[in-house]
Amino acid sequence: MERIGVDCRFEANGRVRVRRIRMGETWHTVAQGRQWQDTSGRHVLVMLAGERIAELLLSAEDLTWRLVMRPRQTIL
Repeated sequence: MERIGVDCRFEANGRVRVRRIRMGETWHTVAQGRQWQDTSGRHVLVMLAGERIAELLLSAEDLTWRLVMRPRQTIL
């Protein structure tokens, strides 16, 4: 998992609206998918440029964001 910067808004109902993420020194606009919460923290699926799917995790343990890249899937 990679630590990153996240530009987002927290809504009154607990949901997160992610606008963009920072990897290194560069900000990337993302499209947001579904989100859920479990004992690990808040998970948000996002799509990066090039249709790469990733999962953002706001850790319940230390309240830091982490990025988990998802493997590309081939559609048959």
